[in-house]
Amino acid sequence: MSETIAGLSLPQDYPEVVKANKPILDLFSLKGKVASITGSSSGIGFSVAEAFAQAGADIAIWYNSHNPEEKAKKLSNTYGVKVKTYKVPVTDPDAVEAAIAQQVKDFGKIDIFVANAGVPWTKGPLIDPPNHDEWNKVINLDLNGAYYCAKAIGRVFKKQGFGSLIFTASMSGHIVNVPQMQACYNAAKAGVRHLATSLAVEWAGFARVNSISPGYINTEISDFVPQETQNKWWALTPLGRGGHPRELVGAYLYLASDAATYTTGTDIVVDGGYTRP
Repeated sequence: MSETIAGLSLPQDYPEVVKANKPILDLFSLKGKVASITGSSSGIGFSVAEAFAQAGADIAIWYNSHNPEEKAKKLSNTYGVKVKTYKVPVTDPDAVEAAIAQQVKDFGKIDIFVANAGVPWTKGPLIDPPNHDEWNKVINLDLNGAYYCAKAIGRVFKKQGFGSLIFTASMSGHIVNVPQMQACYNAAKAGVRHLATSLAVEWAGFARVNSISPGYINTEISDFVPQETQNKWWALTPLGRGGHPRELVGAYLYLASDAATYTTGTDIVVDGGYTRP
């Protein structure tokens, strides 16, 4: 038998959250959910962690070098949620597996996973670096790291029967940036975006998979870029400026929440219009 809400007949295989007919704002609540976020000690990752904590989620913060313990305590005290930190190099698949297993023990489950850790390409034209080290560094962290995380969390989601995986891709996976030369980063992020859409099909029976493609967001990851170059970016961006992380996190909240139960295999571009002039 089917239920009827607002005059629409709902088949039995609809999610319970749909059949519950909750007010729309309630669907964006993450209360009772657990979110694990890589690269979340600063920048976009920490802004996502804070937004999820505000929405009621318990948070697992991943870091590699600088322990954000004080930030984690502040999040927990401010928003009344559980927050723990984990030192994990995402380029080490065994460490990733162990961290996710530990988080399941610590929190009981993982509802949301954000594969966010990444580094930029800083060496200019591809043929200039004297060896392959810089290429391997970016590919290993930005693409292989995302794969290691996806493989490990996918097994958890399949066992649970639910989950939402969100990759941080980039507008650089859609277009070629100018004036900087960064073919390696562009290729890595295009790979992340297509990995997301591919896994959305593979995992359709038990989890949703999506990606977000930020444009130029004002965080410390771009501190190395000369102001002259950044001015050229703004000239090519219809909104004429870089974005603030708070202008980005709403997209993550949507994809993480029950408001997005029919959204999988999509990529949300948040770039001030850069790729859509």
